[in-house]
Amino acid sequence: MANYEFVTLWEFNAPVRRVWDEIYHTDRWPQWWKAVEAVELIAPGEESGIGAVRKFTWRGVLPYRLSFEMTTTRLEPCVRLEGVAVGELSGSGSWCFSEQASKTRVRYEWRVDTSKRWMQLLSPLARPLFMWNHDVVMRWGFEGLQQRLSRV
Repeated sequence: MANYEFVTLWEFNAPVRRVWDEIYHTDRWPQWWKAVEAVELIAPGEESGIGAVRKFTWRGVLPYRLSFEMTTTRLEPCVRLEGVAVGELSGSGSWCFSEQASKTRVRYEWRVDTSKRWMQLLSPLARPLFMWNHDVVMRWGFEGLQQRLSRV
């Protein structure tokens, strides 16, 4: 398997509660994040949200789609949101939130392996392209959320 580790940093001129609300409610992502084609609730999990399972379908600049299920494993409102992915990508993701004055900082860490055979085979050569594609997807998310926060 090809291992990938990504760290993305976002900063918004908005209160942490508003930023958290948009990121936590993943069903809204297709409305503002153009790389997210679909989010489907598979299992609701506990009342707290822990154990909820959602299927995500993503597309980037490169001509392929990726789908995986994400299970919420940790949830601290306005502080941290973590999950474990299985499917065409497997690994873990973590959103961390902090607020200073009127700015919210978001740090996203994504540690995944690919399970698509063609991606594994091409990884030694295509790794820079896959990483670039991820960066574009995350930039789209930042831009979409920034626009959404400025309208609401």
